[in-house]
Amino acid sequence: MHELPQQLANGLILGSLYGLIAIGYTMVYGIVQLINFAHGEIFMTGGFGALTTYMVLPDGIGIWLALPLMLLGGVLVSVIVAVAAERFAYRPLRGAPKLAPLITAIGLSLALQQVVEQFYPGAKSGRSFPQLPGGPYHVGSVTLQPADIFLFVAAPLCMGALAAFVGKTRTGRGMQATAQDPDTAKLMGINTDRIIVIAFALGAAFAAVAAIGWGLRYGQVAPTMGFLAGLKAFTAAVLGGIGNIYGAMLGGLVLGVAEALATAYIQEIPGMHQLGGGSWANVWAFVLLIVVLLVRPQGLLGERVADRA
Repeated sequence: MHELPQQLANGLILGSLYGLIAIGYTMVYGIVQLINFAHGEIFMTGGFGALTTYMVLPDGIGIWLALPLMLLGGVLVSVIVAVAAERFAYRPLRGAPKLAPLITAIGLSLALQQVVEQFYPGAKSGRSFPQLPGGPYHVGSVTLQPADIFLFVAAPLCMGALAAFVGKTRTGRGMQATAQDPDTAKLMGINTDRIIVIAFALGAAFAAVAAIGWGLRYGQVAPTMGFLAGLKAFTAAVLGGIGNIYGAMLGGLVLGVAEALATAYIQEIPGMHQLGGGSWANVWAFVLLIVVLLVRPQGLLGERVADRA
């Protein structure tokens, strides 16, 4: 039990990462009812965008000075990819049967992965990512690395900024109206195409922040990093209540904590030593999703944010 605070901290850090990615899934679904399975690869391109930004900076620049520029570069790349995907892959299929954009999203996911793998030098085996200096830091019995602190700070800041944007700005209210009834919103003079583009862009921006946190925490970025991370983030979005931005973050935190605790403690239960450890972490994450959806099919927070506006 003395390890419990550390495992909870590990879970919250992992959950913050999942939650940042899950926001993109839930925003797009809440507005256009589209499950953007390419969002994991948009997350991945943000990591490579940040790495490229660091590589073109002058030699000798400190990582603390480079980090804001890396954030800007990663966000810019992710947003460009997401907006281009919306414009050229999803918008032409907006009136098509739901299966068509879903298959398109899967195809786009594979295409983005292959493009980065083939054309980014050395990407196939993963590229080293710059690390933050200092640490580890000790808070009681909890040990934190600088990358952990980055995610602890970035997740609530991003969540607070998004909540303020959606609740306080005219564009945010337009997003709520479009999510609630796009046809009526259009009749009221809201440019729904612009709202949809903004939703894609915001989700991509948060995914890029998560990608930088991933690179700082794990020490590298790779073309395949978006597949499992995106799948976990989609699970988090469904767990919290798909279409609910607060539910996405809550679902990410719950999933991260459950994964960390299952990895550490399941193997300690008599007769279940073969079902613990890191190799089973992904399995227990989806077991949690199934259990929650059996009890509460609409997710932990249920209705969309737009429905409560």
